[in-house]
Amino acid sequence: MIYSVDVRIETPVNDTEVTDRVADAVENVFPDAEPVHEDGRLVSETHSLDAFSDVLHEQEILDTARRVFRQNSTDEGFAFSLKKQAAFEGVVNFAVGEPDELGEIDVDVRVREPDVESFIDYVAPETDEGQPVDPVREYGDRFDPEDEAY
Repeated sequence: MIYSVDVRIETPVNDTEVTDRVADAVENVFPDAEPVHEDGRLVSETHSLDAFSDVLHEQEILDTARRVFRQNSTDEGFAFSLKKQAAFEGVVNFAVGEPDELGEIDVDVRVREPDVESFIDYVAPETDEGQPVDPVREYGDRFDPEDEAY
């Protein structure tokens, strides 16, 4: 699928936190994002959610992701928040309910092509008994930063 998206990732860096560890949390879940420190927060932009999609597949949380994306979608895109501590461990844990005291990783996805619903299907395909039904992309396209060819 050919798509065009802009993904903005923001997370606060509190005085009690080490900036590099917060950056690691972002990069563990969004490995192609390069966080930049701006006024007490890290800001990143990327144009792909393939690696993030692979984490959703690995954790088998596609249905949860679809629900979160759809609940927070508009005609222009969708947004969601992740828990920083889980992301530091390379785990996706959607932030719902009361905000975390350290803040969360806020992600805003603007979809230019195709439409928002089709892109959600691409990132988190519909499932039947936990298995993707007619996935748009092949699972496993995630790059390995430790691969020497990278």
